[in-house]
Amino acid sequence: MDPNRIIQALKGTIDPKLRLAAENELNQSYKIINFAPSLLQIIVSDQVEFPVRQAAAIYLKNMVTQYWPDREPPPGEVIFPFNIHENDRQQIRDNIVEGIIRSPDLVRAQLTMCLRAIIKHDFPGHWTAVVDKIGFYLQSSNSGSWLGSLLCLYQLVKTYEYKKAEERDPLIAAMQIFLPRIQQQMIQLLPDNSHYSVLLQKQILKIFYALVQYALPLQLVNNQTMTQWMEIFRTVIDRSVPPETLQVDEDDRPELVWWKCKKWAFRIVARLFERYGSPGNVTKEYVEFSKFFLKTYAAGIQQVLLKILEQYRQNVYVAPRVLQQTLNYLKQGVYHCITWKQMKPHMQTLCEDVIFSLMCYKDEDEELWQEDPYEYIRIKFDVFEDYASPTIAAQILLYTAAKKRKEVLPKMMAFCYQILTEPNIDPRKKDGALHVIGSLADILLKKSMFKDQMELMLQNHVFPLFMSNLGYLRARSCWTLRSFSALKFHNELNLKNAIELIKKSLIEDKEMPVKMEAAIALQALISHQEQAKEYIKPYIRPVMQELLLVVRETQNDDLTNVIQKLICEYSQEVTTIAVEMTQHLAEIFGKVLQSEEYEEMEDKTVMAMGILHTIDTILTVVQDHKEITQQLESICLQIIGLVLQKHVIEFYEEILSLAYSLTCHLISPQMWHLLGVLYEVFQQDCFEYFADMMPLLHNYVTVDTDILLSNSKNLEIIYTMCKKVLTGDAGEDAECHAAKLLEIIILQCKGRGIDQCIPLFVEAVLERLTRGVKTSELRTMCLQVAIAALYYNPELLLHTLENIRFPHNPEPITAQFINQWMNDTDCFLGLHDRKMCIIGLSILMGLPSRPPAVDAVSAQIVPSVLLLFLGLKQMCATPQHTEHEEHRKAEKNDAEDNEEIPSDEEEENEANQEITSHYYYL
Repeated sequence: MDPNRIIQALKGTIDPKLRLAAENELNQSYKIINFAPSLLQIIVSDQVEFPVRQAAAIYLKNMVTQYWPDREPPPGEVIFPFNIHENDRQQIRDNIVEGIIRSPDLVRAQLTMCLRAIIKHDFPGHWTAVVDKIGFYLQSSNSGSWLGSLLCLYQLVKTYEYKKAEERDPLIAAMQIFLPRIQQQMIQLLPDNSHYSVLLQKQILKIFYALVQYALPLQLVNNQTMTQWMEIFRTVIDRSVPPETLQVDEDDRPELVWWKCKKWAFRIVARLFERYGSPGNVTKEYVEFSKFFLKTYAAGIQQVLLKILEQYRQNVYVAPRVLQQTLNYLKQGVYHCITWKQMKPHMQTLCEDVIFSLMCYKDEDEELWQEDPYEYIRIKFDVFEDYASPTIAAQILLYTAAKKRKEVLPKMMAFCYQILTEPNIDPRKKDGALHVIGSLADILLKKSMFKDQMELMLQNHVFPLFMSNLGYLRARSCWTLRSFSALKFHNELNLKNAIELIKKSLIEDKEMPVKMEAAIALQALISHQEQAKEYIKPYIRPVMQELLLVVRETQNDDLTNVIQKLICEYSQEVTTIAVEMTQHLAEIFGKVLQSEEYEEMEDKTVMAMGILHTIDTILTVVQDHKEITQQLESICLQIIGLVLQKHVIEFYEEILSLAYSLTCHLISPQMWHLLGVLYEVFQQDCFEYFADMMPLLHNYVTVDTDILLSNSKNLEIIYTMCKKVLTGDAGEDAECHAAKLLEIIILQCKGRGIDQCIPLFVEAVLERLTRGVKTSELRTMCLQVAIAALYYNPELLLHTLENIRFPHNPEPITAQFINQWMNDTDCFLGLHDRKMCIIGLSILMGLPSRPPAVDAVSAQIVPSVLLLFLGLKQMCATPQHTEHEEHRKAEKNDAEDNEEIPSDEEEENEANQEITSHYYYL
């Protein structure tokens, strides 16, 4: 393969005018032997322009991802699909590690992805040499090769990161060589705080983290080696970041290699403590290690972390992820006496100066609120943002300490009370105080010391803030009411005021973040307070209209959940505005689906999915109102058409659910037309969505059987789909659905003249039984179709069985069917399945002239029937016992979860009494 020709084609892909011709050239060439290795040569060549090398790297990555493993031809075909030739694969294996070492960063990223795919398919079977390759360059005296070789080792470890411990033997064997080596390398690098040295250190830490994240290989890490590693982590955590990093803009500092290196050290120690180092919270294989970790390392590491937090208190910069991981570690320390004893003297200072500070409204919050309130909402309600948030980590640490250590809650509440009652306090501190109190709401409402005072706290310190001219305080007030939505109000007027304030915030407030918080708070209050539901009932139309407006503006999926829940709460009231609401939701859905950024933003998909679920909820609510359902049908069909037209397969399950809801009581001509459209979809996407189609297809069969049978095309479509599933490679779950649908048709159409279909149905399922069946569920389901045919018309079934011949057996299959049925009677497990089996066996016993195959098993029939009846009896007795047992377990778990850890020393009650006496004035 001429490399220059490939280079010219790759260069053409960069130029919009030449792109189409260039892509055609590449598509005609990629199957030629030596094409893929030529791409790798181009990637590593310094003589080739960098954009071309990038294009080559992307093309190679796509090739390796798609065409590296050998693939079997599809069912019924003999031509094997293309994969990269073994000679080419060997050339790539021989050179890719060197390619990664020699390439610049942007190209290297693509090559490491290639390497991961190759290791996944070829290691250890076809490529044990990768271990020697990486080892050779790791040992090299040329430090320039270390980063590339560490990246290769990282791909090897990442390949096994999520595998079970028993599946990691090849990795463990390799790490027997590499782990001591990278440990020594790390020790050599630690004194050097230069950029390249710290970059190497960071990569070693990433390797270690991937190695231990889900399984700690104790055969690699004994007490001595773990002590050396823990000293490495402690050194990285404790060492100073170069002062020149302070010249970098604060928003950019977390991306500096020194902070990234620290972050990975923090992640490792937090993970080790949480997953393997906490006695009482580890699986049995780590019990001894957890005791050793807690006794040997936990307090020493925590001491360094407390030093980091002290620096943060003194306004020394600490990167957010480092701060977050520090707090995560301390949260784990709360549970254990040895770490709590060390933490306890510092806890109130941490609560007041670190945790509280993180939970207050900040300059960056205000800047985002003013510049882009919609982005503010997105960040505040994004669970992925929460994952890395120091504020959330602070909140969780405080919650854990307040729940498990009795001295924490009274002191923190006294601190917050002081802030709330101080006249000229910074309003941001008020926000922080309410944030703290709301975060502890679950605990406060279970403590007799506090729960009766919370209503007064809301009345005195939260209700007035709804009138604040500061939007963030109004939003915090809504959030606090949501946090205390389960509070038992003693004064009904306070509950009424709370509902009125929330409603007013939703409908009248001009700031979108306030409306958002109000909407979620309203739903929470309605769910927990029966009286609140009554208060809001007269206002349900303006409330729903405002919710739809906020959804349209913010496109936030949390609000679609709110709307769904309110629809369920106010099902009767919603029927009067159902059409209007659905029209609004359909418009929002269309706007989201056709927006330019839809493809790139995952939260848009979640939000659009939420809209479809909400519309489905409306359909469920109005299902008894035929005239409303008919009006909603046309709106829903537009949505279904849009999804199918744009081929947005991630919404197929949802639109099929909509179609199901529209066909539960009546099937209109338009919905019958949809059956043909869905058949076309089935032909394209075949088996993948058959299980999702099943409820809808069930409706087509059972809701309007007359129309189903009035047009032979309808039944033909459904049979063809079932037949294709049963003869293809859809998997046994889908095949069970197909067989079930055939059974339903037979039972539904008994006496309705489908005799001509019975042989086709029976042959389809029995032919499936002649091929390998892994599960008893599929085997019994196929048998059940024939049993249903026996119920439909015994003579017709027996005649059909006598006339069916399969290629491997020229004899009639009557005896095979009867014997298989008798052997599998103990596999009929469901209520319906057992009943069908009993009915079928009863028909066999009542046949006027039994076939020889039935006489041969006659002695087994009555015992089988008795076994099935025994199973039915047990099924009827089981639910009550199961429900009682689950309730008992839930109560036990709840009690354990809320249990405080006894203090290891006598507390001075006087101080606590003095603190708690203040609460009578809240």
